[in-house]
Amino acid sequence: MTILVSHTSALEYWNTVGAKFLRDGASRRKATEAARLALDCTDKPRLESGNLRPGGCTLPLSVLVGNACARTSTSAIASRYVGGKLPDNSFADAGKGFLVSTPEFIFVQMATRIGLAELIRLGFELCGTYAENGKPASGARCMAPLTSSVKLRAFLEGAPEVYGKKKAARALRYVLDGSASPRETVLAILLSLPYRLGGFGLDGLLLNYRIDTGRRSQSMADRRYCVCDLYWPESKIAVEYDSDQWHTGAARIASDAKRRNTLLAQGIRVVGVTRAQLDDVEELRKVARLLAKMMGRRLRCMSPESVAAHYALRAELQVSVRPD
Repeated sequence: MTILVSHTSALEYWNTVGAKFLRDGASRRKATEAARLALDCTDKPRLESGNLRPGGCTLPLSVLVGNACARTSTSAIASRYVGGKLPDNSFADAGKGFLVSTPEFIFVQMATRIGLAELIRLGFELCGTYAENGKPASGARCMAPLTSSVKLRAFLEGAPEVYGKKKAARALRYVLDGSASPRETVLAILLSLPYRLGGFGLDGLLLNYRIDTGRRSQSMADRRYCVCDLYWPESKIAVEYDSDQWHTGAARIASDAKRRNTLLAQGIRVVGVTRAQLDDVEELRKVARLLAKMMGRRLRCMSPESVAAHYALRAELQVSVRPD
């Protein structure tokens, strides 16, 4: 029996095995054709003895079925019905009878399960170098991103009108590539989303942007290039998130100071944001005001509607409880 792994189970799988198992386009097209045939099956999906399943997937396994007769809910399987034609490149072969939703298809699937802010954050994760769900538990994938905003957009543009596509397309407008941690993602979302969605409207930023060391600053630099956590190229402003995990110890503090001086020599102004500032509404608002002033913008986020939207965004993102 062919089993179509989807939603959070598929995300757990990819966060465990990494992008190398996505294989090439021809393999994904072949897997997707096999998935379309599997959706015609009326048998209820079931796992083999020992609950065999793809690596990293916990029980119950979330799977897709295409027939009402095949729906089932057990301690091992939680089925979800999917109607219509599957988008191209929706699945990859995980072996042993398992086809797993690709990261692009997961993004569309999850649009039907979570709120807009959570979906935007998921997009950052899929296009970043860390994993919030599944293994590794440390939160650092240390591998290539599972997808990119360009690939997500291409998938949506080529997909039929599947359930969740409209919401996924809306969320994708705010997804950025290259985030290196969950908290970095939250900071970027809070600073960049428009007022109506609860952010501070400081758009135009890039994540983990590489700045090569110029000749003028080589004498004070301890590296050939610097990577800015958040960077607004038009204003030449960088924001560094000072994570408790990665920015402690005398040697690290000294390296950070030298790094910031290097950026200043390049004409790039640097603003630091701590964990405490990120978790404090008023403190982060002060940071946003400072950034807006440096950019020559005027922050307009104090209307009752904008304030309410900001608190709602924080609640959905669960800012204060997310680990570094």
